Amino acid sequence: MKRRTVIKNIGIALGSFGSLPTWAAGWNQATFDKNNSFNNEKLLAELVETLIPTTDTLGAKGLGVHQFIQKMMTDCYDKQAQTDFEQILLTINPLIIKLFGKSFAESDTKQRIELLQSLAQSQDKKIQNFYNTLRGLTIQGYTQSEYYMTRFTDYEMAPARFYGCVPVKK
Repeated sequence: MKRRTVIKNIGIALGSFGSLPTWAAGWNQATFDKNNSFNNEKLLAELVETLIPTTDTLGAKGLGVHQFIQKMMTDCYDKQAQTDFEQILLTINPLIIKLFGKSFAESDTKQRIELLQSLAQSQDKKIQNFYNTLRGLTIQGYTQSEYYMTRFTDYEMAPARFYGCVPVKK
């Protein structure tokens, strides 16, 4: 390899690393929320709370799993999956009003669970995909949260230890 090419590549790499802190400084909660605009964020929060409710431990809503689902949907799923997810999310309230005469926020836990079970057992593939996606992302967001990792698993920030002064047994 020629020296000039190597020096040029090193210069480009150093310039890129030098601009990284400036680029990353623009990340904050406001930019996070700007890209996550679901029409029914409150309904999504209630759905995840129904799946993993608050008991003596925090529930999914308390950990912000609904925001995790929004971020995953906008960043990791294609446009068709996003529109399908949002369209079915918009039909949840009319469906539960049709079944029980109350909105999702006003219904009790038993009615909410019954609605989710009917979604899981639906013959429509889009509704089944909605339920499976909602359930999977809720579990993923909850089990990967700092709260869950530090309280319920043997999570260590930097695992493995080096004990330098340990007597060797024969």
